[in-house]
Amino acid sequence: MTSLAFHRRSFLTGATALGAALTLPVSRLAAAVAEQVTPRPLPPPITAAERNARLARAQQLLRANNLGAMLVESGPSLDYYTGVQWWRSERLTGVVIPAEGAPIIVTPFFEQPSIAEQLEVPAEIRTWQEDDEPLKLVADFLRERKVTGRPIAFEETNRFFHGDRLAAQLPGAKIVNANAVVRAQRMIKSAAELALMQAASDITIAAFRTAHANLKPGMSGGDISAAIVAATTVLGGSGAGNLVLINEASALPHGSKKPHRLAPGDLVLIDGGCSVHGYQSDISRTFIFDGKPTPEQRKVWEQVHRGQQIALAAARVGATAGSVDDAVRKAYTSWGYGPDYKLPGLSHRTGHGIGMEGHEPVNLVRGEITRLAPAMCFSNEPGLYLPGRFGVRLEDCFHMTPSGPQWFTTPPPSIDQPMG
Repeated sequence: MTSLAFHRRSFLTGATALGAALTLPVSRLAAAVAEQVTPRPLPPPITAAERNARLARAQQLLRANNLGAMLVESGPSLDYYTGVQWWRSERLTGVVIPAEGAPIIVTPFFEQPSIAEQLEVPAEIRTWQEDDEPLKLVADFLRERKVTGRPIAFEETNRFFHGDRLAAQLPGAKIVNANAVVRAQRMIKSAAELALMQAASDITIAAFRTAHANLKPGMSGGDISAAIVAATTVLGGSGAGNLVLINEASALPHGSKKPHRLAPGDLVLIDGGCSVHGYQSDISRTFIFDGKPTPEQRKVWEQVHRGQQIALAAARVGATAGSVDDAVRKAYTSWGYGPDYKLPGLSHRTGHGIGMEGHEPVNLVRGEITRLAPAMCFSNEPGLYLPGRFGVRLEDCFHMTPSGPQWFTTPPPSIDQPMG
């Protein structure tokens, strides 16, 4: 359920003080956990050849949709097409991809060496000074390519002020959404992308298992998260973040800032992931620490486990993404939950798209009419939440194949074997 960028994982677990109640300080705990794992061989990163193929395909889609060009500002999609990994600020760094011909990168003059160092595709870098209007560079390029008479596509997360300022430079220009290009490409993963997501998933579940084996009374959510991050880092993952929710906090999908120390019999929900060469994992597990579940906890856990299977069975090539959520919600309602998003029940969508971002289009949510196709990737996390008491979330991601969905990680068999 978690996403990168602003981590709900880190926001909540980081708020919990790290504990003197532990025998070992958290730094020593993390070091001890890290010693129990060894680095894994990782698949290679995305190649320049694959990025060039993405650009060629983007231009085909631009022409097919009668679009003159596309602007993609810094973020995952800039990385997707060019290899440039850059943060967003008030200063524009982005790629302009014309329907025909080579793209350009627009960036501040003082950033040019850094951008050139990362750029993996043939593209001229055009720079602007601090007192220049960067969208004038974009407009001038569009005029050069004689595409100003056609709509200009903006990647859907581009910020409004860039479109506003481009419109000032090109009065009458029609700015449209670039989903017909970017979504059409990024939603369908290549074999190389799937391999990186598999590696990230393998690392995350291995880190969970290592941390789970080292849980002790008195640990805080922050302690547990630190152990997972330490194991993830040694295994080869980066950007790890985790939610660790204990007892009543587990009934809140993204947790609580209230501190809690682990005690025998506590219900624990862990939600986390990492990145391998820019591709994400996202996994959740719910279990009882040093004790047995109550009959109700076992029942709810088994219902969520069944919910995952219902979602997987509904995820067929050609089915709408929304129909997966519909199938789960219908079963939960028949079991006395909800209806709809009401609690006790499933208060969020069944799943989200995943790839370069922890959350990306499209979602397994009511009303989503996008049809499932091979190489699309999703989370499967139909949690059940009982306010003021506890919640259960099991989350595993899958990718579509011509014959149906395939797990990146297999759900655990029971609450008694929560890590599989």
